[in-house]
Amino acid sequence: MAGSKLDPIDRKILAELQADGRMTNVELSRRVGISAPPCLRRVRTLEETGYIEGYHARVNARELGFEVTVFAMVGLSSQAEVDLSAFEALARSWPLVRECHMLNGEIDFILKCVAPDLSSFQSFLTEQLTAAPKVASVKTSLVIRNAKTEPGVPFDVLEARAAAEG
Repeated sequence: MAGSKLDPIDRKILAELQADGRMTNVELSRRVGISAPPCLRRVRTLEETGYIEGYHARVNARELGFEVTVFAMVGLSSQAEVDLSAFEALARSWPLVRECHMLNGEIDFILKCVAPDLSSFQSFLTEQLTAAPKVASVKTSLVIRNAKTEPGVPFDVLEARAAAEG
């Protein structure tokens, strides 16, 4: 199981940082029950091994003028790895695309897009997305409201699995 080489303290460090990545190392060490120097060493190790990918502020898109969120389901005319990789690279280059996931099933990719308004999204859709090489179909769904946004992983589930295995 991925993550199985993490001990309970490492998992607690990850859970605490996921909840509040701005806390000081002193506060983190207090919350996980170890002194500050070994806590900092553990955090650095978790960063170096890729368990921690970065630290980010969660910004409010609407407050910043991005009123529209759209999910775009994209079908390609070819599922050759070179074409899938080319589309992923293109999606990474589009600023309005905030997430890109390759899927198994009827559609190849789902993109989460944000835009200031519908007109901006429509321009992106017609001028870039549908015009992209190998794009055969695009279906979009406009988000009416967001009931939940929870980044990261559910650490209570991870702890339950670790307890069941240990």
